[in-house]
Amino acid sequence: MNSDRVEPKARTWRRRSGKYAVALATSSFILAACGSSASSSSSSSATTSASSSTQTITWWSSPLGAGAADIRSNLISAFEKVYPNIKVNLVSAPTNTDTNRAQLTTQISGGSTSPDVFMGDVIWPAQFGAHGLALPLSKYLPSSYWSQFAPGLVQGATYKGQVYGSPMFEDQGFLFYRKDLLQAANLPVPTTWQQLEQEAVQLVKAGKVQNGFVWEGNSYEGLTCNFMEYLGSAGGNVVNSAYTQSTINSAAGQKALSFMRSLITSGASPASVTTMQEPQAESTFVAGNAAFLRNWSYAWSDSQTSAGSAVVGKVGVTTLPTFAGQSGTGYANIGGWNLYVNPHSTHLNADLTFIKWMAGTTAQTMLADHSFIPTLQSVRQQFAASTTAPPPLQIAAKENLIPRPSGSPNYAAVSQAIYTNVNSALTGSSSVSAALSSAASQMNSALGGGL
Repeated sequence: MNSDRVEPKARTWRRRSGKYAVALATSSFILAACGSSASSSSSSSATTSASSSTQTITWWSSPLGAGAADIRSNLISAFEKVYPNIKVNLVSAPTNTDTNRAQLTTQISGGSTSPDVFMGDVIWPAQFGAHGLALPLSKYLPSSYWSQFAPGLVQGATYKGQVYGSPMFEDQGFLFYRKDLLQAANLPVPTTWQQLEQEAVQLVKAGKVQNGFVWEGNSYEGLTCNFMEYLGSAGGNVVNSAYTQSTINSAAGQKALSFMRSLITSGASPASVTTMQEPQAESTFVAGNAAFLRNWSYAWSDSQTSAGSAVVGKVGVTTLPTFAGQSGTGYANIGGWNLYVNPHSTHLNADLTFIKWMAGTTAQTMLADHSFIPTLQSVRQQFAASTTAPPPLQIAAKENLIPRPSGSPNYAAVSQAIYTNVNSALTGSSSVSAALSSAASQMNSALGGGL
């Protein structure tokens, strides 16, 4: 999820490890069976218009699983059984997101017709759309297609009123907690940020755990993700809807950042949280040295399967909290991957057929079976009702989703303005007010340079 030309540390693709449990196999097969007709019908219009002769499209995709657990070939086989006149040629993309983006940019900007369909980060729509590197899919797919996805996903795939990416799978923030520590202290699972802070301080002061709450506070892309979650819960946003003006320096911004700073000054979070990225925060929690963790879905499996985990069987997962007085759950920032179409592709009907099938129930269930969080709302709700699916899959549909402000082609500079100034406030180098003022000024400069 790290980004762009300001060069935060390049992210390497995180691979999944295969089906999560035999116990869910039955329900997964039921979901797939129920979805076969839905997937076929959702793609019927594209199939009707597609040529009756065999076509081959190239799909550019990073691995979806490690080794034999990689499900890309399984997805292709299932698709080709439904659409025998469309063959899919798989090209394995670089696992480093920056390298992946650079290679695609070079190929497509040079006029290459291949790949036809490519898997890309959720923060790419504006960058690719503004420079003619992706097709505006909403010109070809109806509103009924886009309404089937979880709220927030399509918003994050939109640039200047057009949707460029079809949500394939996503990730989002979750709250991980030590069940054993809360039970021993007779504390409830926190539902508000204030409650989490109080419980974290209580457990640390009582000597029950070294650190209360760990999260990603370093000056990098992950801090933008974290900040968006607090800001969303405070009722704010960082830009206006037209992406012409920063709105970060607001009452909601003050509330969000002041609280994040208070987590450190109160002792709920260690001062070292300002240097933590995902691996450091997770390793602290998995080692048994924190009561609470904000991280992505993979932290669940890591905490339960890592050879060095000290918390196997002791971890609970829940929605991120909201601020006291707010209704519902908190907001989780969106990560994950979309499918895009090369504007130079000569197989548009086949491309759209493939994309629509990948958004259907069968493909989405196959992805969920391998612990990828589905984007199709109906599949998300099915897994939310499961008692055997991994907790992140059970919880995903219950969280509010909030995208990063990636609707600007200059998103990298926008995000850098956020995370550098937020980190400055967290370390105490700047006041909250000064940090927000500086962030707003830098964001406005970046937004003013957009296309």
